[in-house]
Amino acid sequence: MTIAGTRSAGTSVNDWNCSCCALDPLTASASGQSTRRLWLVLGLLILLWIAELSIGSWSHSLSLLADAGHLFADVGALLLTLAASWFARRPAAGRATFGHWRVELLAALANGFGLLAIAALIAWEAVERFHFPEPVLSLPLLLGAGLGLLVNGLNLKLLHKHSAHDLNLQGAFLHVVADVASSVGILVAALVIYGLHWLWIDAVASLMIACLTGLSALPLIWNSLEVLLNYAPRSVDPALVREFLESSPGVCQVQKLHIWSIASNRAGLCAQLAIKPLTAAERDRLQSQLQAELSHAFGIQDSTLQLTNRFAIGAETLHPLLEGSLRAQISTTTTTTLSGLVRGCQEITS
Repeated sequence: MTIAGTRSAGTSVNDWNCSCCALDPLTASASGQSTRRLWLVLGLLILLWIAELSIGSWSHSLSLLADAGHLFADVGALLLTLAASWFARRPAAGRATFGHWRVELLAALANGFGLLAIAALIAWEAVERFHFPEPVLSLPLLLGAGLGLLVNGLNLKLLHKHSAHDLNLQGAFLHVVADVASSVGILVAALVIYGLHWLWIDAVASLMIACLTGLSALPLIWNSLEVLLNYAPRSVDPALVREFLESSPGVCQVQKLHIWSIASNRAGLCAQLAIKPLTAAERDRLQSQLQAELSHAFGIQDSTLQLTNRFAIGAETLHPLLEGSLRAQISTTTTTTLSGLVRGCQEITS
């Protein structure tokens, strides 16, 4: 996807033709596939949540009930993610000139803080269980842990392939990673309780679930904040982009270079380039070549380049006070010169 962003000096803003907010078919297809995977994961999590809640209540296992609470939060987070994914696909209109891409980032950020809240609640309940232990039925606990490991392993496989380039899927993937670790911990706790009758291991497993849940939230929160703060993507080095533009034939200077993340998998760029005098056809060809190379080499799909004659950049940057002083000096010099010419003519005439 490219942007016809070339503009010569004196061209009006209305002459810009920008397509950075259009949803291309490739992106729409990938987004639809991600949504289908999320719905499938959601259905499996709901079934697992019902099973763990029932078995946890029967076996009096805090770790299994904690995992059921975690799953309940996962279900809510996935519903929020699906709603955000649907809303983000709405086209740009009205005041939403960039579209609604960042709704997904807000959902990812909410998921991260939700995970932290769940971790704190589970840790609190685990500490309480240390002080007031309860008998735990190990065989039902073992059944619930095995079922959780099976379902979460399947969800992990469904989300792993596409989670690296989508913050929404990354958020869901991190939820499932924490769920898998929780299931492993519960399974170990069930075996220890069955073999050694150590009831306190159930509280230890709950604390482990709390720690993993909290740690899995931190990367998601930070990655979301980086995009919302308009940081350049980690995959793009602004210094290398500037070096590439400055070394391109026909480009004399690069000014006002800005690179940011439009969404978790979309990068944007705008820059003002001072170029040597070129014909209109040569300018268009240079602009197209630069945008194609930015997309191919740096993964920047949306780039707006303002190509300006190298003598035009900075031509009107004089401070108003200096500009007024300069005009006064020019006016005084002109008046003095004219007065001298008049006197000279009078002397010749006389």
